[in-house]
Amino acid sequence: MRAVVLTDHGDADVLSVVTVPDPEPGPEEVLVAVRATALNRADLLQRMGRYPEPGPPRAYEIPGMELAGTVVARGVRVSDWNIGDRVMGIVAGGAYAELIVVHERQLLPVPNAVGVADAAAIPEVFITAWDAMVVQGGLTPGRSVLVHAGASGVGTAAIQVAKALGARVITTASTTKVDACRALGADVVVDYTQDDFVEAAWESTRGRGVDVVIDLVGGDYLAGNVRALRTGGTIVQVGVLAGGRAQIDLGALIPKRAHLVGTVLRARPLEEKIAVTQRFRTEVLPWFGSGRLRPVIDRRFPLAAIASAHRYMETNANVGKILVDVGD
Repeated sequence: MRAVVLTDHGDADVLSVVTVPDPEPGPEEVLVAVRATALNRADLLQRMGRYPEPGPPRAYEIPGMELAGTVVARGVRVSDWNIGDRVMGIVAGGAYAELIVVHERQLLPVPNAVGVADAAAIPEVFITAWDAMVVQGGLTPGRSVLVHAGASGVGTAAIQVAKALGARVITTASTTKVDACRALGADVVVDYTQDDFVEAAWESTRGRGVDVVIDLVGGDYLAGNVRALRTGGTIVQVGVLAGGRAQIDLGALIPKRAHLVGTVLRARPLEEKIAVTQRFRTEVLPWFGSGRLRPVIDRRFPLAAIASAHRYMETNANVGKILVDVGD
């Protein structure tokens, strides 16, 4: 099969497509012919040698954390899937390839309303957004959420999930991405290059503060997040685009009885990944069929242009997901 294999770490030039042996499914795994995969910030970090795939090293270091495709073989104990089924899912790595083996319970059916080529834009960002906001942040109908980086993959998913849930959404974005966030349903869009998101959060909630903050930025945003939060609210730290170090006024955090939660999907044990995937399948996946949710795709690249795809992500110009077409 063709796959992107890392034999060195560095800039996008280290990415190349080579031929490696086809994987074989274990007893509870299925073999998926990958139609498309999608880029994530973790892929860029892995390419640079700063975020290795968890677990024992594989024979070939193949990046890629999500996929959509078709089941072409299955292990002897697999019961959920048949040959030809359209599936999608999150993996710890290996999705930049024509074939991949995945535990059967980590896969989701591709919604009928979504083409399999577009479904690769769903698993990582929608599960991350829903898990962060609802499972860990406790967001419920009628409450409010502040979503930073609203035009990112996770941000575009978070806006949609929160609105489908019946929550009020305040989000931040750069000037050129404000309209895109508003079109996704955000109630208030703050141009962070010009306006103060803390003031916007307080004004939008009539001085109460937001119930949940979903932050992909980190750095200096933490102090503002505390100020924007209501008493008893929750900040869920999903990423650190602006850096992992921050200063915080504990004197502001303590009176609010606030929760600060760090989260990541990739490093979780298999059992936890299966649990969150199956809960997402029950609670959220039907919203794609009803049209309440949709994948947001910025641009597509062929697998042979994987280096160009990485360079494009590094420009931060995208709104939503960058897809890589792998198979037919």
